[in-house]
Amino acid sequence: MSARIIMKLTVIDRVEDCAGVLLLSLRHHRKPLLPAWRGGAHVDIHLPDGKVRQYSLCGDPCSRETYQVAIQRETTGRGGSNWIHDQVGAGDTVHVSAPRTNFSLDDGAERHVFIAGGIGVTPLLAMAREARTNGQDFVFHYCARRRADAPLLASLASVCADRLVTHFSDEQRLDIDAMFADLDAAEGTHIYGCGPARLTDAIRRVARVEGWPEERVHFEVFQPALDDDFKPEPFEIIVASTGQRVTVPADQSALSILREQGYSMPSSCELGVCGACICGYTDGQVIHRDSVLSLADRQARMTPCISRARNSVTLDI
Repeated sequence: MSARIIMKLTVIDRVEDCAGVLLLSLRHHRKPLLPAWRGGAHVDIHLPDGKVRQYSLCGDPCSRETYQVAIQRETTGRGGSNWIHDQVGAGDTVHVSAPRTNFSLDDGAERHVFIAGGIGVTPLLAMAREARTNGQDFVFHYCARRRADAPLLASLASVCADRLVTHFSDEQRLDIDAMFADLDAAEGTHIYGCGPARLTDAIRRVARVEGWPEERVHFEVFQPALDDDFKPEPFEIIVASTGQRVTVPADQSALSILREQGYSMPSSCELGVCGACICGYTDGQVIHRDSVLSLADRQARMTPCISRARNSVTLDI
């Protein structure tokens, strides 16, 4: 189980934003202010059956009285969104973690370019709110199948005004190549993408071709990267604090083995997309399989829920 603090929050409002998307507003029944957060942060919602699901906060980071999450019903998903849509209403209590941020505005950026697809708008909407509050320059490209099916479109239009550029499949799709051709590639410009894999993969591809440095192109992902050819091998963990050596079999994760050995290891998704279990390492060749850490972070940090090592790794735990 995660060692993170879980809050009991009350649903003070439930709104059907568009077909299949539920907007929940949450407030603490006793405390006037919730933990601070930045645009791009997400929370874990703990369901009664033990499931844990991550949802990005889409409200205003300056407003700490409430949290807002937009939840899309995933009919072919793992069941969490269906349960929330069907069972959670105004007045109900929801168990929610404090916000965690793996995806945020780069503090050194002078201009932000947001590219969202569908429900991927949720973290980027909050980041746009933060950029507007900070008086920073930004543009927001928003893609959806149809205008009527675009989650949070009214809120986004209110925040972005003339800095919003919409791309609907039944009107005119986003031309990634043309968009990059129009971008100012100056050092102070950063790109932030969130949405289906076909969108984020296209952004990565064109950014690479156009020579954008990786540290200026940021992504939030909700699904793990798939690699059908990966063959896990056993490896050894050396615990830096104790010198203990532990073998991780090919069919188990480092996270599960460490827990079996009595180490308290926080986690949430256990798919390499949330960052809850990230820990440091000081020696070894890590096989990074997460979708959270940047290239720079991977030099000293790993996600033991899904990443592995060649032969051995020394963990700073």
